Amino acid sequence: MNAEEKAEMREHFAEMLGGDVYLPTDPRFFPVQAAQRDIQMALNATPMSDQKRRTELMQEFFGAAGEGLYLECPVYANWGCNTFWGERCYANFNLTLVDDGEIYIGDHTMIGPNVTLVATGHPIRPDLRLDGAQYSFPIHIGKNVWIGANVTVMPGVTIGDNTVIGANSLVTKDIPANVVAFGTPCKVVREINEHDDEYYWRDRRFKPPFDKVGARLA
Repeated sequence: MNAEEKAEMREHFAEMLGGDVYLPTDPRFFPVQAAQRDIQMALNATPMSDQKRRTELMQEFFGAAGEGLYLECPVYANWGCNTFWGERCYANFNLTLVDDGEIYIGDHTMIGPNVTLVATGHPIRPDLRLDGAQYSFPIHIGKNVWIGANVTVMPGVTIGDNTVIGANSLVTKDIPANVVAFGTPCKVVREINEHDDEYYWRDRRFKPPFDKVGARLA
C-alpha cells in the first residue's frame, strides 16, 4: 500500500485502532490483511544481498520505515501497516508484531531475537472469546531503547528513551526513561548511572576509543 492507501485503511478501520472491543472477522479486514501478508512473505524471502529491494518492501509493508531500518528476517506482523519505525532501528530474528493496534518504535532502538510486541488482547469473558472478540491499545517504545532477547511487551505499554529491558522479561506496565528493567513482570531495577560510563559488562572496563562518554564512533 502507498501512504494514501494506508491512511484510508486506518480511517476505515478506526474501530480496530480505537481501544474498543471488536470482531476481527469483519469482512473488510481480510483483503487488506491478505495483501499485507503477501508483502511480508516477499520481504522474508528477499536475499540479504538485495538491500534495495528489502528497503522498498519495508517501506511498502510498514506504516513507516525510517532511514536505515535493518531487520534480520524472518519478521512477522498481523498487519505491518500499523507499525511505525524511526530511523536507524535494528531488530534481530523472529520479531513478531501483533499490530492490530499501533506500535511506535523510536529512532536507534535495538530489538533482540524472538521479541514479541503485542498491541492486542482478548476479553476474559468466555462468551466473547467464542466469537474471537479482541481489543487493541498502542505500544510506544522510545528512542535508543534496547530490548533483550525473548521479551514480550503487552498492550498499552510505553517504554521511555534510552531504557534497557533485560532478556526474557514480560512488560505489562509502563517503564520510564533511562533505567534498566527486567523480570516477569518487568520492573525497574536501577537507573542508568556513572557505573555504566566505565563498565560495559560486569567488571569489564571500556578501552579506547569506547571510554569517552558521549563520543560518537566512526
